[in-house]
Amino acid sequence: MNKKVILMILDGWGITQNPEVSAIFNAKTSYIDSLYNKYPNASLRTDGEFVGLPKGQMGNSEVGHMNLGAGRIVYQNLVKINLAVKNKTLGKEKVLLDAFSYAKKNNKNVHLLGLVSDGGIHSHINHLKALLGVASENNVKNVFLHAFTDGRDCDPKSGKHFIDDIQQHMLKTTGELASITGRYYAMDRDNRWERIKIAY
Repeated sequence: MNKKVILMILDGWGITQNPEVSAIFNAKTSYIDSLYNKYPNASLRTDGEFVGLPKGQMGNSEVGHMNLGAGRIVYQNLVKINLAVKNKTLGKEKVLLDAFSYAKKNNKNVHLLGLVSDGGIHSHINHLKALLGVASENNVKNVFLHAFTDGRDCDPKSGKHFIDDIQQHMLKTTGELASITGRYYAMDRDNRWERIKIAY
């Protein structure tokens, strides 16, 4: 007998610890309910260390799909970079040190571009802080930060807080704020050149 399996992704469908605040719990989902009643089922955690993200970090569709497809925990680049920051091995990366050395010897500017937020999906503000720290330790002076505010993976109005935070950090390390752009423009992923052009 030829048995088939269908893997369906229902983005946004979840099981909460507090069903009273769940739109799904309060909706009429008779067909899905019948599947739960008729067939064996189990639940999976899709956040934090369960999907290779930092502890307590909210999951997202990209991470969830990757782990489902692999059938195991896939450690995200974010976790790897976090470990390099935590263990202070970021400052030993040859590519980074070579770039800083070249900038110093040739009196060149170093431009750092990135998200300034603790959203933790594409990056974390601690990564930029660590880069600024390594630049300072290597006496790199001409460092310019081009900050991308988030508003998608964190509070939409949190940009000012994170800009203040990174500026305070630069006072202790090195660098100056050169530009501020929203991720809507600087990180468009749908080939909308009219947005990227503004950021550029």
